[in-house]
Amino acid sequence: MSSVALEHVVKRFGDVQVIHGVDLAIEPGEFVVFVGPSGCGKSTLLRMIAGLESITEGGLRIDGKRMNEVPPARRGIAMVFQSYALYPHMSVYKNLAFGLQTAGMPKAEIDTRVRKAAGILQIEPLLDRRPKQLSGGQRQRVAIGRAIVREPGLFLFDEPLSNLDAELRVQMRVEIAKLHKDLAATMIYVTHDQVEAMTMADKIVVLRQGRIEQVGTPLDLYNHPANRFVAGFIGSPKMNFLDAAAERLGDNQLRVAVGSSSVTVAGSVAGSGEHVTFGVRPEHLSLDGGISLGPTRVQLIEQLGGSTLIYATLEDGQPLTMQLDGQRRIEPGEVVHAMIDPDQCHLFGDDGLALRAQPQAA
Repeated sequence: MSSVALEHVVKRFGDVQVIHGVDLAIEPGEFVVFVGPSGCGKSTLLRMIAGLESITEGGLRIDGKRMNEVPPARRGIAMVFQSYALYPHMSVYKNLAFGLQTAGMPKAEIDTRVRKAAGILQIEPLLDRRPKQLSGGQRQRVAIGRAIVREPGLFLFDEPLSNLDAELRVQMRVEIAKLHKDLAATMIYVTHDQVEAMTMADKIVVLRQGRIEQVGTPLDLYNHPANRFVAGFIGSPKMNFLDAAAERLGDNQLRVAVGSSSVTVAGSVAGSGEHVTFGVRPEHLSLDGGISLGPTRVQLIEQLGGSTLIYATLEDGQPLTMQLDGQRRIEPGEVVHAMIDPDQCHLFGDDGLALRAQPQAA
């Protein structure tokens, strides 16, 4: 298990700066996910840790040792790429063994490591096949196995599941999470899929335009987003953001006018009538119990079996998405009342920052 420390890391390509002074500490044995939209710098950051990109400014330490000038092969890492990058003319066994043979490892040790990795990934029956005879999921297992045989202190994953179909992605998510538990290794995983981040990570790092927006556990980010960007990126379906006005009632209390209703919440703003953004997750809305946002006209229904998604509009025309448990008999054009629990709501100022902390879980 390795620790990783990024110390005010900057990356420039010519005159273009893509990473802006990132500071991050990763503890031994953690499963850390870098998540964010395309172009946010997550893969560039991973490649700098791997040694595949140079660091323009700042420092990288692995187990306390500065790694800026250390070549990739001497960093004690193994990387799994988006493309499987398997040798097509070699068997699975030879693909797994090749890196160890190149390093001059004894044949007996190579065989032990290859068969151990194959057992962990349940690919023993595939060792004599070539990559073209494997499915996508089997090829990804081989790519992961090639990393396991090196027995590194640090695993790096760069969107390894993006080429798989939806069902196989779910299966491989579970397998990688199990692998982390079995190997007790430090893992850094890059994805643009926030569902992968929420289900796999010990700690999530949300990136935007080369900067860290927030670091925390999946539920920390879900329950206590630091700003509107994180609130909208974490959680599916996406959080509803409604235009609202806030009036200060006293110390740490606000009356928020949203839709055709008003809600009293904890928080503070500079003055009365100040514009704010009111956030509520679709799964925290209901049709009974709580405070009504006013008449809400249903536009579209999606029946998912275990839940129902309702796309609607408030009286003032603002769109609202609701996710209700079970199967609901509601028709487009029907008028319902969307109900909220004030303790499940979020407020954001015009700068996008959260205006109040959410209640702590019991």
